[in-house]
Amino acid sequence: MRLAVDAMGGDNAPESIVKGCVKAVETFKDLHITLIGDETKIKPFLKKTDKIDVLHTNEVIEGEDSPVKAVRRKKNSSLVLTVQLVKDGRADAAVSAGNTGALMTAGLLVVGRTKGIERPALAPMLPTLGGEGFLLLDVGANMDAKPSHLVQYAMMGDVYMKKVRGIKEPRIGLLNVGSEPGKGTDLTKHVFTKLKDSSLNFIGNVESRDLLNGVADVVVCDGFSGNLVLKTIEGTAMSLFSILKSELTSSVPNKLAAGFLKPSFNRVKQKMDYSEYGGAGLFGLAAPIIKAHGSSGELAFYSAIRQAKLMHDEEVIETIKTELELGSKLQGGEG
Repeated sequence: MRLAVDAMGGDNAPESIVKGCVKAVETFKDLHITLIGDETKIKPFLKKTDKIDVLHTNEVIEGEDSPVKAVRRKKNSSLVLTVQLVKDGRADAAVSAGNTGALMTAGLLVVGRTKGIERPALAPMLPTLGGEGFLLLDVGANMDAKPSHLVQYAMMGDVYMKKVRGIKEPRIGLLNVGSEPGKGTDLTKHVFTKLKDSSLNFIGNVESRDLLNGVADVVVCDGFSGNLVLKTIEGTAMSLFSILKSELTSSVPNKLAAGFLKPSFNRVKQKMDYSEYGGAGLFGLAAPIIKAHGSSGELAFYSAIRQAKLMHDEEVIETIKTELELGSKLQGGEG
């Protein structure tokens, strides 16, 4: 497999990106990576290997850049060139920890959508208390969604969880303010009916308070609601660990207790660590494009690469196309 990687995107670029790539090629023997970015900044962290090469560019899309303007004006940026390699057939998939809006824009303008998908979705795997994780679609690609978009999200999530996570019959949930049928907005009511009439394993409405308990394997919603859920989970986790750290170091007895409990806390942290789950897939594009977390360290970026490889190896995009062509999952129009 050939993978294109934006070496300059994210808070810890290029060090963590390069080290994550080195770990990946050492783990996956059939993987070849092209790093796109400033060669002088990449080389100090790159071990000698014939499985990684560098495409030099010193142009970078910054986090504060306007996505559409940046993609159109900075065609030689590391992010745009990374996606362009996929379009040109020189890579099978792409990974970037850079500007999320710019990556989505580049994916749409350069790679294009999967035939039959109306709107792509940004979909991360999020942690659950049991450690299995769940897929949330969409977390910000489309703030205004139609019923047909959410039904397509459910179908794409179903394919991904079967192919990549090995779940035979993924449980599909619809994010709502209550679990009872008939709850929510016009959008969720229409989507509920469509998913209920589909052949997907639809379990009904799910509430945000139950997500971390593993109530569903795939949760679908509009991008506005999904982004609120994502930021709330991230913020709550950060605040909780900050409070625990403060309390456990506030006195000598607490420090002694923390020493005994450290292994348990490490296990909790690992269970809730996003770095174990990879990045957010841009579902609905014509090739696997993965958005790694902006603060990705070596492990998190390695996990994003592993995710891209699994999507390629398990032919997730091709399976989504087949499902759409057969029409076995989707019924009806936009409604």
